Amino acid sequence: MYVSHRNEIAATQISALVTKQLLVTPKEGWTGHVMRLFTLEANGAAPRHSHDWEHIIYVLEGEGNLFLEGSDHPLSAGSVAYVPALSDHQISNRTEGRFVFICIVPERGDQ
Repeated sequence: MYVSHRNEIAATQISALVTKQLLVTPKEGWTGHVMRLFTLEANGAAPRHSHDWEHIIYVLEGEGNLFLEGSDHPLSAGSVAYVPALSDHQISNRTEGRFVFICIVPERGDQ
């Protein structure tokens, strides 16, 4: 069993405007997957990229955008998205506030 709170989990600075927290990993007992929490400050964005694993996104706070295979998809609290493996994608913050989302990937996707 594992119970925690995001305020108790260390954050890793990915860039000046993006942080990542590892919420649940195989270390906590979820074999094969990793549940991560990303916080994008105003104007923050992940680099545009693709990889050979899928991931699931669930938005908790703010407003952002998912660029996926040439199309923009606005995201807000409560939005959910599935990003297939090998698809060209990017997530960005569209506002001056924070944009916070959960991203679940296979274990090999969190290196």
